[in-house]
Formats: sequence, structure tokens, C-alpha cells
Amino acid sequence: MVAKTTIYRIERERIERAPIEDAASVIRAGGLVAFPTETVYGLGADAFNPTAVSKIFEAKGRPADNPLIIHVAEPEDLYNLGRGLDWRGEALVKRFWPGPLTLVVERSPDLPNITVAGLETAAIRMPRHAVALELIKASETPIAAPSANISGRPSPTTADHVIRDLVDKVDIVLDAGPTDIGVESTVLDLTTDPPLILRPGGVTLEELREAIGVVAIHPLARGEAKAIVEVARSPGMKYRHYSPRARVVVVVGEQEEIRLAVQRVVSYLRRVARVGVVGSGGHRYEADALRDLGPRDDPRRAARLLFKALRELDDEGVDMIVAEGWPEDGVGLAIMNRLRKAAGGLVIQARSVLEEGVDVKSLLQSEIMGT
Repeated sequence: MVAKTTIYRIERERIERAPIEDAASVIRAGGLVAFPTETVYGLGADAFNPTAVSKIFEAKGRPADNPLIIHVAEPEDLYNLGRGLDWRGEALVKRFWPGPLTLVVERSPDLPNITVAGLETAAIRMPRHAVALELIKASETPIAAPSANISGRPSPTTADHVIRDLVDKVDIVLDAGPTDIGVESTVLDLTTDPPLILRPGGVTLEELREAIGVVAIHPLARGEAKAIVEVARSPGMKYRHYSPRARVVVVVGEQEEIRLAVQRVVSYLRRVARVGVVGSGGHRYEADALRDLGPRDDPRRAARLLFKALRELDDEGVDMIVAEGWPEDGVGLAIMNRLRKAAGGLVIQARSVLEEGVDVKSLLQSEIMGT
């Protein structure tokens, strides 16, 4: 615990030096700073200070074997912290840095074990946010930073989310308003052949393949419930993530089938619980609360609003959240990854709900409740 969290509000177009310098001094002294990136807010500490990094795990309640992402201010820092890079790493840095792409590479032996969760690899990225970059430069050290929330909760896309989760557990919060992308960075493992997406995010599979050719996807990145990982090279692989307090159910299938099935599920659940819906396209549901992620042809907007929607439905006191599934191309892959994780793999097919004569109660008990 810290004595009191200091909150600075910053305009990214006109960054005041005093808050940045104050936050950088906290990083250099071994403290914690929550700061905005283009993806979500991060909880940062000096990546080379094991004691400081341990405070991240303590503040979040984060398992020690869940690795952190190291944030840098210059592309050249990748070669200081990593080893064994080939032309693909260079091509990706040139095209996507700064930006929402984390590269998993062989680690430098200088990195503390706690920062890389004892792995022989390190996850590194250069954020595309002026406040984040200024903080890293002023701190004069790479910053290790997972999302600035209680472990397992929906990631924070505003400073208010950070404050509600971590007030008095972090020394400084730099508030630069809502984040631009709203889901975490794509994590690409460059130590495998072909490179492997460990977590989908703001850079899409299609963009990666255009840049370097063949790219594979880890089963967990697609949310396959039966996939098992003993050693996680990336955040978001081994443990339940992005989960509100309410239980989440995701309905997948064709768009019109999804909407009919969601309403059937909601109608049943409302007999016994308060139910919220994460919908899209202005469709109205008879539910206790509704959050709309916007048009179906704008998944980037949906990604930006997703975690905010889950948190707000929690605030409205719903017991269950029924979410529309999204097509898994482009950023839709990242949306579905987060929804599947939030639901703990509790995903049902719309057609199974809509089959003639189906008993929704029995279907929910067997497919969702695990009975």
C-alpha cells in the first residue's frame, strides 16, 4: 500500500513536463505508475528493478508465472533486451512500431527473472501514445507493465477504471482520457517457426501475414477451451482474464440467429436473475441493462468499447451478461478472444438455442452450467 495515490490529468497534445518528471522519479525510485497507452492503461515499474516489479504482482494479485510486457521508447531497445532476431523482427518493427504489437524474443541475460516470469524469452513493445513514450524516456529505463487492474478483471480503458481497482496501491496515475484501441496489444512469438500469435489484439493476423508471410495462431488465441498451456510466454494465456463479476455467456453463429438466440436466453435467465446484454448495431433487447458496441461493420469501435461495457454492466448490478459473438476476422478475432476469456469458455451456438422444441433451461444447464 502507498500513502495516497496522486492523480495527474494530462492533455496528450500538450504534455506538461512536471507530471511526467514526477512520475519518472517514482519509476526510478522503485514505485508504481499507472499510465495510458493506445491499447489499455498499464501499471508500470522499472523493468530492471526486481523489488519494484514485485510490487506489480502484489498490487494486482497477479500470479508470478504470468509474464509482463516490457515497454520501450526506441526500436533499438528491442536489440538491447532481446536476442536472435532475424529479418522478420526488423520488418515488423519498421511497419508496426510504435504500435499495438508485442514481440516475444529470446531474452537478454540482464533482465531480472521476475520481469520475464523465469522464462528464456521476453515480451517487448513500443507503445504508440505520447504520454507513455515521454514517461519511458524520462524514466531512462524500460518499463514493465501489465494492464492496470486487479488481476482477472476487465482491462482499464480509462483512468477511472484504474483508480477504482488500484487506488492507494499505485503511487501515481497519469490520466490522459480514454484509450484509442481498447484491447491489449497483439503478442507474436518470434522464437517459433512460423511465428505464432499468442494473443490477438490491435494488429490483425491479416496485417502480420501481409508483412512477413506465414503466421500461425495458438489455439488459446482462438479461445479453444480444450487448449492447455503449462508455460505461458504471453499474458492472457494461462489464467482467466477480462472477467466482470457477473457471469458471461457468449452466443455465436450468424448475425440474425445470434440476436434471436440472445433474446431467448435473456428471456429465460430473467426469470431468476438480472441480465445485461452486450449487443451491437442498435438492436434492442428486452433485458435489465444493455450496452451497444456499435455497427457490426466497425469492429475497431466495438473493441474500444468492450471492456467499458463489461464494467458498466457490473456497475448496474446484473448477475448474468449475455454477449453477441463477432466474426473472427480482423479485430474481431481479438474481440472474441476477450469475450471467450471473460466467459471462461462458456460459449453456445445460436442454432442450438433456436432448434425446434429445444428446452432453453436444459440447454443452459448442460452447455453453460456444466450439469
